[in-house]
Amino acid sequence: MYDLRLTPEQLEFRDTVRDFVDSEVKPAALSPKRLEPFEKPLLTDVLDKASQMGLRALALSEEAGGAGADGLTACIVLEELGAGDVDVATVLAQTAALGQALFDRLMTPEQRKRYLPKFVADERFHLAFAGRAPDAGIGWSYHRPRAAESGDEPVAARKGNEWVINGTVAFVANAPVAKLIAVQVRTDPKKAGVSTLLVPRDAPGLTVREPLRAVGDAVRWHHGSGAAVAFKDCRVPADHLLGNEGRSPLAASAEHACSVPLLAAVNLGLGRAAYEAALDYAKIRRQGGRMIVEHQAIGTKLADCAIRLELARTAIWKAAWVLDHPDAVSDRSVSDLPLHVVARVYTAEAVNDVALLAAECFGAMGVMRDMPLQKYVHDAMVFLHAEDADGAAKLAVAEAVVGYQRPAADAA
Repeated sequence: MYDLRLTPEQLEFRDTVRDFVDSEVKPAALSPKRLEPFEKPLLTDVLDKASQMGLRALALSEEAGGAGADGLTACIVLEELGAGDVDVATVLAQTAALGQALFDRLMTPEQRKRYLPKFVADERFHLAFAGRAPDAGIGWSYHRPRAAESGDEPVAARKGNEWVINGTVAFVANAPVAKLIAVQVRTDPKKAGVSTLLVPRDAPGLTVREPLRAVGDAVRWHHGSGAAVAFKDCRVPADHLLGNEGRSPLAASAEHACSVPLLAAVNLGLGRAAYEAALDYAKIRRQGGRMIVEHQAIGTKLADCAIRLELARTAIWKAAWVLDHPDAVSDRSVSDLPLHVVARVYTAEAVNDVALLAAECFGAMGVMRDMPLQKYVHDAMVFLHAEDADGAAKLAVAEAVVGYQRPAADAA
């Protein structure tokens, strides 16, 4: 039964991470010297400390050496991390979600034996997925046929007891910090299906390019850490194939769905940070002979922020709980809509509103580069325009409402 009361373990998780964020993350993330430059490198020291707390293996089963957190607990933790620094939280969310999928569900016993001990022992062992989410580009299939696949898309050919990979992925989240990359490849150009190969960072022929800079030839428009990954005659053993050839388990919508509420929770944490900053400022800033929190205009903005955040949290928690309890859909206890998409899209829109409202409470100070609000507004815009939260993402909900299923070629 869906219960909004948190367990003692969930409360302990939340309080422990909240204390860590207040004492370690926020002082580093919100330092004026870090906020003022456009370039804001990943806080690797903070990331290492979070990994030492077990947050990197948050969702991994206890049998595999993780914390065994369910989806709801992971969302609670990632909201707290997101309130501290979205980049650190996003890296951990990517690794936690992919680690659970790979080590708990998808790897063969031999693959797990090879990589799980390394993952558990090395606190800097992060994971990355070089591929495309199942619904990436969903909007394109509604007004024109999907364009031909890029010639640079990774392809792999079987040669004896090895796979030889060639090609490039323009952006891979976590690539600069990952020590194992699950690479989506085409092994037969005549077939639509894709395969996934496990490629260690030190594999000959794999190159992780320099991360995108905030300004320059390209503008960094992402959270976390990411870079292009190139493969030139990159060889991995034949048994590094994940699942069956042409049927990548990571291309399944069900696997992707589990990670969506985690990113929504990071997004929510960002919104909460913006709201709390505005609330604290409204209690100390005086105008017209009284604190601005006493003015109707400011009070209304703060109330709107609180309402949006509360509704977003409810949507995320429900989506996470339903993914943990799929039988609730089959027995008709909850809607069969893709609730993870509902939560992700609504949260992105709500937090963008919250960030803008919070900035208005600061007036002109809200746009100063050494103040947190300008970063919160930027980060909220990145979430709003992310591929899994933009306007096209709602088409997945539309399909569920009308009972329409795209042809397999479009859905791939």
